[in-house]
Amino acid sequence: MRRVLWLLVALLLAWAWHERQALADFPGILSAYSAKEYCSCRFVMGLDEHYCRVYVQQYLPLTRLQEDSATRLVIAEGLGRSNQAAWQGPREGCRLLP
Repeated sequence: MRRVLWLLVALLLAWAWHERQALADFPGILSAYSAKEYCSCRFVMGLDEHYCRVYVQQYLPLTRLQEDSATRLVIAEGLGRSNQAAWQGPREGCRLLP
């Protein structure tokens, strides 16, 4: 039984090593996706705030999802990472800010 457990641990570690870049990138994906999609939902599609919050909701919760309607800027924080998206115009839509 112990050998099977050690084998599973070794396989898990090997998989984590193989996927280390994807695992390192994952925390930023949640906030980037949420900021961009919420911005598009609100300022490109013109839908209401409650609908857009539900639309971007994921299984992993965001720490913060803040909208500045005057500047059409969205800030999303989750898993220790923060991203911003801003509306660029009617033809460009929203984009993530550096």
